[in-house]
Amino acid sequence: MADRTTRKSPAPDPAEPPAQAPGVRLGLPPTGSGSVAGWGRRILGLVVDWVVATLVARTVLEGLGRDLGPLLVFFVMHLLLVSTIGMSIGHAVVGIAVRRLDGRPVGLAMGALRALLLTLVIPAVVFDSDRRGLHDKVATVVVVRR
Repeated sequence: MADRTTRKSPAPDPAEPPAQAPGVRLGLPPTGSGSVAGWGRRILGLVVDWVVATLVARTVLEGLGRDLGPLLVFFVMHLLLVSTIGMSIGHAVVGIAVRRLDGRPVGLAMGALRALLLTLVIPAVVFDSDRRGLHDKVATVVVVRR
């Protein structure tokens, strides 16, 4: 008969602090409204924004080509909407918003910086434990659930 031993998971190390939910160290709640938005919502919002930008570009900016037109519309859409109302069309659809860490509106300068870095893609895929991409960190903002 084979020896059947049960394996127990190791006990948590009391010297290690417990893992915190994203955003808690920034003063945000761990769950619910105002908590850091999850990846699913953020990616779906991005897809919605890209579809809208592509449709607008194909309708209005035919001469700019397939690549530059949607990117330009995406940039302008994020610049104007996030700077003024704190969310893009995709954000509104999935129930998330962009907020500054100090509670003030995003504003034109930080909105422009964030939109520029977001369209460069690389800063958006480099992120920290609070789910803030470089574009969010530079603009001192965080994407939260509404």
